[in-house]
Amino acid sequence: MCFMYFGCHSFPITQDTKLNYHAFSTNSVQVCHSLGGGTGSGMGTLLISKIREEYPDRMMLTFSVFPSPKVSDTVVEPYNATLSVHQLVENADECMVLDNEALYDICFRTLKLTTPSFGDLNHLISATMSGVTCCLRFPGQLNSDLRKLAVNLIPFPRLHFFMVGFAPLTSRGSQQYRALTVPELTQQMWDAKNMMCAADPRHGRYLTASAMFRGKMSTKEVDEQMINVQNKNSSYFVEWIPNNVKSSVCDIPPRGLSMASTFVGNSTSIQEMFRRVSEQFTAMFRRKAFLHWYTGEGMDEMEFTEAESNMNDLVSEYQQYQDATADDDEEAEYEDEEEPADGM
Repeated sequence: MCFMYFGCHSFPITQDTKLNYHAFSTNSVQVCHSLGGGTGSGMGTLLISKIREEYPDRMMLTFSVFPSPKVSDTVVEPYNATLSVHQLVENADECMVLDNEALYDICFRTLKLTTPSFGDLNHLISATMSGVTCCLRFPGQLNSDLRKLAVNLIPFPRLHFFMVGFAPLTSRGSQQYRALTVPELTQQMWDAKNMMCAADPRHGRYLTASAMFRGKMSTKEVDEQMINVQNKNSSYFVEWIPNNVKSSVCDIPPRGLSMASTFVGNSTSIQEMFRRVSEQFTAMFRRKAFLHWYTGEGMDEMEFTEAESNMNDLVSEYQQYQDATADDDEEAEYEDEEEPADGM
């Protein structure tokens, strides 16, 4: 359960830890955690909060495993996840959203694995993590770092929860016998079935997106493919953010592949996941179910109310920008011009 963050536990960052951070000139911190259980949600958000407090100028990137729609490991998952999101909104810069059910679906449908293990799921996640950070480690024609990624992907500070994907999708130990082309990589990367969280991008609109390619390829061809995607699927992109798909090209491909690509999208459809968790939270919280386990550890009901409110606000913000059009601002300006001046 999520006691760790709110209880009386202290989490000192020692002088040795500080020296390690400075010695390695760390410009960002990555945290991998789950939001359903107690350690990843409670201890994970406590760690994020303390690092943010000590190193406010470091980029905070999380790979967060959210509760799945149908498979539940813990009955109090909605509480833990909601309390965690409350902290991630405030203390994280970029959250890559994952869930096990979506990863299992990729293993079954795309990779044709009959009995996927956690090792197979971790293989998919590790490929995505490596793709997101490859430009920090290898040279490229058009490189990017995590700060540049954030600048291009986050139009509004609170909306920093991203869906991710990877191409080509291969199972552990398999060989890619046929080299894919850039158009084939692009098609697979944007495919809704290959997103690693339980949200369908076709149910929302992309505010922004980023494609990180690896291998020997033409930047001109990459740019053409990104323009082609936007032109063919214009209804899935907000029109009031022009040129909202960014790309980078790293020269070094992953081991065993000639080229690959990683997708990071800021889509309003991510609200589906928040809405689902929020509904489950409300159903239990209304009846105060399981609440005594948390209040007995020193938590207050007000903390739950605030977390619920923050989650609902987040859903409303995503919906607001999904419905927004380029004409909204023009209409508002026109109405302002129509208002009579004071004293007339």
